[in-house]
Amino acid sequence: MFRSASRNVDWFGLMVMVMVMVFLSLLDCVCGSLDEDSCDEVKTAYMMRQIGPVELVPHTPVADESLKVCVHPGPTCCTGKMEDSYMAAVRSEMQQKMRSFSFELKYLISGNSKAYQETFQSLVSFTSNLTSTLFDSAYSALANDCRPLVHQLFSDIKRYLSGDADASLEAAVRHFYNNLFPLVYHRLLNPGFGHITTQSVPLVSTNHDDCLRMTRQDVVPFGPHPRLLASSLARALGPGRALSRLLRLAGEVVNTTEKTSLSRECGRGLVRMQYCSHCRGFTLVRPCTGLCINIMRGCLVSVSELAAPWGSLVVLLQRLAATLATSSNHNSMELALLAIRNHVNDAILYAQLHGPRITATVEKVCGPLVAPPILTTSTARPSATSPPPAVPAAQAQQSLQLQSR
Repeated sequence: MFRSASRNVDWFGLMVMVMVMVFLSLLDCVCGSLDEDSCDEVKTAYMMRQIGPVELVPHTPVADESLKVCVHPGPTCCTGKMEDSYMAAVRSEMQQKMRSFSFELKYLISGNSKAYQETFQSLVSFTSNLTSTLFDSAYSALANDCRPLVHQLFSDIKRYLSGDADASLEAAVRHFYNNLFPLVYHRLLNPGFGHITTQSVPLVSTNHDDCLRMTRQDVVPFGPHPRLLASSLARALGPGRALSRLLRLAGEVVNTTEKTSLSRECGRGLVRMQYCSHCRGFTLVRPCTGLCINIMRGCLVSVSELAAPWGSLVVLLQRLAATLATSSNHNSMELALLAIRNHVNDAILYAQLHGPRITATVEKVCGPLVAPPILTTSTARPSATSPPPAVPAAQAQQSLQLQSR
């Protein structure tokens, strides 16, 4: 229903009508009478509306040739300096009314955005700590080095939920498992081979780790679990990301509207509509609706660039409404984040179960690991049989492709 209704709305026309109502609300509804011998009524209205110094208003109608906007035959109660004051007044009233009418909407948008950001940040922080405890309790050999990997993964998820255009769940999951593979391979599948340091010097070249990262997606050490994690997060977090982007875009549209400046021609039109009748003594005259609409259409030409972001806002509303309407589980985002711990655990268990196959494949591509030599002193010379150099990552990738053929 929301989709069909929003399709039929003329958003630009709606903005015109809103602005017309803004200015009609400034005007009174009762007509006054013309006093050809005095400008006292004009002076009273000028003072009550705080247009400018009341001394600018003549005591009696005069002929002022400096008028450029409120020009009409015969004597007038306006002067050129009064026209300048009227121009400043309509600009000020325009900005004040726009801020007043948009305040409630702006407060609603910012309040909901802040509440949502605080909610998902708290949830992400909790599930990040929960995932880190997996390594502390079940894989203590990996705990210290995996803690930064977990933190980076959830930081990327937080950026994705906040609507960051450069954030990608697939890239975040891929980066996490690429860096997890060398740790699992050396410390769980082949403990005692490499990453045992003497005087802070690793016995396995970082080239070997680079080879493992480059070939992780081809070796498939974690089975289908990385793909399942990425897809489940994308399904569950998509609506949350859309909501963040929607709220941000809505705030930008409102801010742009508030900061819109009036063109000189628009200001002249508003003065004619609202104050030129004062010059003839009609201080309580209300302009016709047709004149208001025509003038406001001209004024809104300067904000025509709002059409694109407003259209994007409507499209996001449609998508979010459709997604939320068909969602059977309102807690899907929370459940998906809580399930990351289980996905990671299943992936590591899969690697341990298929350890011999993974090791055999890696040795063909990246080279075998050799047990570190026993050093009697800190200054002992390295063994004559040193580990073979790690195969460069590019060569390893090519070798793996040849094997797969």
